[in-house]
Amino acid sequence: MKIKVNDNQYFVKVHGKGEPVVLLHGFTGSTNTWQEMMDPLLDEYQCITIDLPGHGQTDANVDNMEQCCWELNELLNQLSICSFHLLGYSMGGRTALVFTSMFPEKVKTLILESASPGLEEEAKNERAERDNQLAKFMVEKGIEEFVNYWETIPLFKSQERLPVSARRKIREERLNQRPSGLAMSLRSMGTGVQPTLWSSLNDIQVPTVLITGELDDKFVEINQKMVEAFPHAVHETIPNVGHAPHLENPNSFGKIVMKYL
Repeated sequence: MKIKVNDNQYFVKVHGKGEPVVLLHGFTGSTNTWQEMMDPLLDEYQCITIDLPGHGQTDANVDNMEQCCWELNELLNQLSICSFHLLGYSMGGRTALVFTSMFPEKVKTLILESASPGLEEEAKNERAERDNQLAKFMVEKGIEEFVNYWETIPLFKSQERLPVSARRKIREERLNQRPSGLAMSLRSMGTGVQPTLWSSLNDIQVPTVLITGELDDKFVEINQKMVEAFPHAVHETIPNVGHAPHLENPNSFGKIVMKYL
């Protein structure tokens, strides 16, 4: 379904019945990213998947991540969902963390996969400039050339071991994006422009689960620091996978999610 919030139209899928779990995908993803790992949840939970601004079938422009979170809150209000478990991957994890900092009373459990609380000021400026250059590249060169580049970055090296059919599915999801939408997402919700929440993690009283892939050294280290800063958090690392455990080992990822829900 499409849900209108202000001048934006958000694409939402509601699966099953039960206690709600809201799932937010990563950069270049969509509602489809959760299909495999969502199956075991549907026996007990209602899963709400949302295409974030600039992605999938959502037609939305936002100025910053806070606006996105305000609109997600209004979207869920329209669905009469007052409290829920919140799961986000990478960009969706950063969005879920900002959402929880803004609306802690709405979130029963926060599950962050390969996410971070943002960067310090100097690093933010450098990252924002890199993201802006990447946005220009994808708009000028088109989606296929961008995806060809994106598939080769070190962050996704471990995905080369996935079956051909799984890699093809991930590539198709990326190719179905609009360059203008992805560029807007980078400029408004990228790591270089999102709020930095390191100093605020101690204020988040929501039970929190941090999930990383063993081969994703950078995010394992970030999440080891995060788990010490949260008052109520655990950190689970899935062996022999990288940045996207929900794609690289959906069975193990799903079991961890079910364990903490």
